Amino acid sequence: MSRGGAGRARRTRPGVRAPGEPRWVRLSLIGFTALFLGVVLLLPLASIFSEALAGGWRACAASFSDPAARSAIRLTVTVAAIAVPANLAFGVCAAWAIARFDFRGKSLLTALIDLPLAVSPVVSGLVYVLLFGLQGWLGPWLARHDVQIIFAVPGIVLATIFVTFPYVARELIPVMEEQGREQEEAARLLGAGGWQILWRVTLPRVKWALLHGVVLCNARAMGEFGAVSVVSGHVRGKTNTLPLHVEILYNEYNTAAAFAVASSLALLALVTLALKTWVERRQDRAREEAQRPADDDPGRTAGTGEELVYVHHA
Repeated sequence: MSRGGAGRARRTRPGVRAPGEPRWVRLSLIGFTALFLGVVLLLPLASIFSEALAGGWRACAASFSDPAARSAIRLTVTVAAIAVPANLAFGVCAAWAIARFDFRGKSLLTALIDLPLAVSPVVSGLVYVLLFGLQGWLGPWLARHDVQIIFAVPGIVLATIFVTFPYVARELIPVMEEQGREQEEAARLLGAGGWQILWRVTLPRVKWALLHGVVLCNARAMGEFGAVSVVSGHVRGKTNTLPLHVEILYNEYNTAAAFAVASSLALLALVTLALKTWVERRQDRAREEAQRPADDDPGRTAGTGEELVYVHHA
């Protein structure tokens, strides 16, 4: 390596302190960050698990044997199992349309995708009540046809889909825009159809961003409270998800069971954080390998050629 290359490597080495940076500034920032995270994040999590296990493991496990708790778990899993695939399909279609095509209203579509991130979940729940409630715009028609959306499972699913649909699309759009459309256009010239391009060229290149968006979407779907609280009606054993069940237990002064059920949501958050970190590392590694010049590794075949030949022979 040349002297200039060694100098660049030293300048970009992680963990090297920048010249002229005061040590006390670095230590103060690190200390403040650690203190803030400890007070705001770690201390509440520790208190949740501490209160959940205050009566022992058996008392904690007994909180999940309640029929209302089992019903809340089933409903939470059911809603997530419907909302996540729906947002997955929407996110892929929206990201492909925004990143690969130029059309009138593209900026408006992008802004609408970000809308649930700017609107309060309670407001989004009220919108569905306005649309599908008994006094809403479509409420009388639904009542005549014996269709119930508000205070039933369909309303919970719709509200959950609304608050979670930006996550997959927002993870895919920047990645697909960064990769460009050259490989898809080359695959089309080789005779590949639209579905072949999607399954054999596009999705393999964005699989880690896609998984990242699915993990975040699933975590939000299982932990959503505001929008679901408005449209559910709080019917115990029927329309209560896990967050709503925790609220009811706490309001009934059944703190042991409330913290026990809340600990399951906290554990889900920790698992989601671990999956998110792992996916981000794999995504960064895949990005570095894609940006690495082909001549750095003579035995490594360029990704474009492999993918396009595969499409051509498929």
